[in-house]
Amino acid sequence: MNQTNFKGNPVHLSGDIPESGATAPNFTYVKEDLSEESLYDHDGKVKVIIAVPSLDTGICQLEAKRFNKELDQMDGVAGLIVSKDLPFAMKRFCDAEGLENVKIASDFRGNFTEGYNTLMTDGPLKGLSSRAVFVVSKDNKIAYTQMTNDIIDEPDYNAAMSAVKSMN
Repeated sequence: MNQTNFKGNPVHLSGDIPESGATAPNFTYVKEDLSEESLYDHDGKVKVIIAVPSLDTGICQLEAKRFNKELDQMDGVAGLIVSKDLPFAMKRFCDAEGLENVKIASDFRGNFTEGYNTLMTDGPLKGLSSRAVFVVSKDNKIAYTQMTNDIIDEPDYNAAMSAVKSMN
């Protein structure tokens, strides 16, 4: 899939997103203290990659809160909320909302959108990530992929969490 929509209008992505069964591309992101970490630093855990355009939007905020709630008390699972937002802004939001089960993964100088092809190449949000969820196994295989039909739609939380629970 290399396209999504924004309020019903087509938006192209930088390429096809990785599908279930593929090895998850490693990527680097920036943490709240400006240090870098990568997906593969979470080996031995199930990873839930939650790609959003920006935590400054209501739908992205709802999604972050919902995944934080869904991941509560799930041992062996790393939830990564990925956006091009600066880690300071992401931290402010997460702290204000008490989000502790999703980890800040700023892509402002990382390479997530390129590796996963979620980068929007046109439309009003060009340069940001589309809304997608990837569930990655402990051995870094993609077990579940979901791209929302429209950026303004929330993902199917139940389907994503079923994939997590099947591996945990």
